[in-house]
Amino acid sequence: MISETVTARRKRAARAWLDRRWDLVRTISTDLHADPETAWQEVRAHHRLTALLESEGFAVDRRAGGLDTAFHATAGSGPVHVAFVAEYDALPGLGHACGHNLIAAASVGAALMVRAAEDTVPGLGLTVHVIGTPAEEGGGGKILMLEAGQFAGIDAAMMMHPGPADAARAEPFAVAHWEVTYRGVGAHAAAYPHLGVNAADGFTVAQVAIGLLRQHLPPTVRVHGVVTEAGTAPNAIPEVAVGRWYVRAASLSELDDVERRIRACFAAGATATGCELQIRDESPRYSEFRTDEQLLDWFIGNAAALGRDMTSPPPEGAAAMKRASTDMGNVSQYVRAIHPYLGIGSLPAVNHQRAFADAAVGPAAEQALRDGATALAWTAIDFAASDPAR
Repeated sequence: MISETVTARRKRAARAWLDRRWDLVRTISTDLHADPETAWQEVRAHHRLTALLESEGFAVDRRAGGLDTAFHATAGSGPVHVAFVAEYDALPGLGHACGHNLIAAASVGAALMVRAAEDTVPGLGLTVHVIGTPAEEGGGGKILMLEAGQFAGIDAAMMMHPGPADAARAEPFAVAHWEVTYRGVGAHAAAYPHLGVNAADGFTVAQVAIGLLRQHLPPTVRVHGVVTEAGTAPNAIPEVAVGRWYVRAASLSELDDVERRIRACFAAGATATGCELQIRDESPRYSEFRTDEQLLDWFIGNAAALGRDMTSPPPEGAAAMKRASTDMGNVSQYVRAIHPYLGIGSLPAVNHQRAFADAAVGPAAEQALRDGATALAWTAIDFAASDPAR
């Protein structure tokens, strides 16, 4: 009889811990889902996760990188440093329609599983990190934490993301997030329209210009936004109009050229109406993703051992999920990283729809959580066993 390898024993110990403590990991997800908080406001989620990790023996910096709702938890003292990245912000008006409740639970669960494997079969040589990153849905929490040194010394950074179906490779767009403001002159729309400068018209002109420009943009480019303020009464010419716009491209270099052309469309709105224009960056730009092939191969193999085929193309209607933008892309430019998607059986609902938020809890979501945490933990064990000491 062939004896079990040390790596296999560690993986078995990790999975055994999850079997024993499954209610703990599942409850992280369900509690976050029931209490969604948007970017930079994740106060209760932050407290739940940091308190839990402290209770499980992690040392926790509750204000990592100087950000109120960020954290950095650490356990162990091995030479190999693996970070499981947690997201926990929700979407305005949509709750956890991107499933960040599952991301946070999977990352915390994976970290605890790896610690259990080390306790059961010592010698893994891992220092385990859970890096809690606020404001992924616009705000760029990971970028600010990266700039503050929170990923310094990390050898590998991993997370899973829920989607309508499985997809191993992240291929997100680079993206710029803008707040666009036109300022005009208010006036009575019937008695004194000749004295007004209509700020809302600035957006009308800009959106027409962007619509015409789309014919000439590369197929990898996306431009979309919403007007959040454009007057308060039909008989008063709007003095101020405000909108939020995203510009996406295949890479930061392609984004440079596209941004210039879209800014010109907004400038046309100001020129045509006589308004003043301000474009403010809402966050640092998100980068395209650089996948670490070896980490991804390990993850795919571990997912296969759990019964998930990560190599088949996603079904029709689900393939585009891997093109969503993420500030994890910026992390991947500096640290070996993966960002696989695990399906939660939501089709025809897809990310950022209310029905996807509904699907982010329940049996299929729980299976994705269990498989995601396990595959992440096993991949960290494979990584440590490979002696990445370079």
